[in-house]
Amino acid sequence: MIHYDQKTFRSSSNTDNGDVDSQTIFYYHQQGDLVWAEYAGGSVIKGSLIAKADPQGILDMRYHHLNSSGELMTGVCRSVPELLPDGRIRLHETWHWTSGDGSSGQSVVEESR
Repeated sequence: MIHYDQKTFRSSSNTDNGDVDSQTIFYYHQQGDLVWAEYAGGSVIKGSLIAKADPQGILDMRYHHLNSSGELMTGVCRSVPELLPDGRIRLHETWHWTSGDGSSGQSVVEESR
């Protein structure tokens, strides 16, 4: 199983309709199959997420944040982990907004060294 506790992630790519960018840092925690994180940076003032991990480490996630435009944004995300050769985790994410325009996107975040 993938363990997310005490891991730090940074965005490496995102579709244009997303708020997260390379300046956004995620601080992950985990207890059992419960995973949560705080995040901020770039156009995200402050955010948090909560997720349930399945046995393969795939995250069924809900997130919310305040962006630099003053908008409170919410969404859902499915994050699929990939173990990199150096042992770090890369998350391939498919998400959509439940606020704003309701659009969808894809992003990748990678565990920091």
